Amino acid sequence: MNYLHKSNSLTLLAALFSLALLVPACQDTGTTDGGTTPDTGTTPDGGTLDGATPDGATPDGATPDGATPDGATPDGATPDGGGGTLAPVALGSAGNFVILSKSGIDTVPASVVTGDMGVSPIDSTGITGFSLVVDASNEFSTSTQVTGHIYAPDYAAPTPSMLTTAVGAMETAYTDAAGRTSPDFTELGAGAIGGMTLVPGLYKWGTDLGISTDVTLAGGPTDVWIFQIAGGLNLANGIHVNLSGGALPKNIFWQSFGQVQIGTTAHMEGILLSQTGITLGTGATVNGRLMAQTSVTLDQSTVTQPAL
Repeated sequence: MNYLHKSNSLTLLAALFSLALLVPACQDTGTTDGGTTPDTGTTPDGGTLDGATPDGATPDGATPDGATPDGATPDGATPDGGGGTLAPVALGSAGNFVILSKSGIDTVPASVVTGDMGVSPIDSTGITGFSLVVDASNEFSTSTQVTGHIYAPDYAAPTPSMLTTAVGAMETAYTDAAGRTSPDFTELGAGAIGGMTLVPGLYKWGTDLGISTDVTLAGGPTDVWIFQIAGGLNLANGIHVNLSGGALPKNIFWQSFGQVQIGTTAHMEGILLSQTGITLGTGATVNGRLMAQTSVTLDQSTVTQPAL
């Protein structure tokens, strides 16, 4: 009996010793019944444990560095539908003229005008200082001061109807510019914008607008500026409106209810749409168009139509 008891005890101790050796081995390899799960979070079939991600992957809702989730934009970007574009004012057939007036165009010689001029309903007697020479067709006249044709409603057809349409388009363009809503800037500078750099957008003043020092319009070739002026526009003597960044005068619209005054040797860029008149001082220059619902006056001035 004593021998058997001792033999059984030795056998039990040996079994316990073997088991003690096996337990650390299982812990080191991450063994479980039916397979292994290494520390990387992978499963025997190559998948990932809940909440774990393989190298380079991202869990649901997360993004790797530099990426953006659906619908988001990186700094400086605009989501679809944001930052609406301001449409230019459509000139229609008025855009065929560099100067268009309802009650006359006068100059103190010699001015330099590049593009066609027209008046209506006043007839050719309202065009003074240009020494007009009527063409043999009697549809237009010419002048040594104008690179282009000069039209009046007392010339032969189809000139009268053409001018009626163009003047109507000028009035429509003025109404369009004046009627734009949701301005980006209101009463900027309290009506004094000298020295400023103006980005594209819709600007609105309920007063006169004065420019006493140089102004820069900074933007690209498709950007648009519309200036709504309830009073008059005055560009002081010797002051320049400058463009930068590829901005184009054909996309700049100055809508003024009152008189537009461009001072002596001053320089303007853009389309001038005046409910009243437009006057250019001695030696003033404009790269754009002059469209007045009364008269236009030049004084040894230079007006050049912008490229389309």
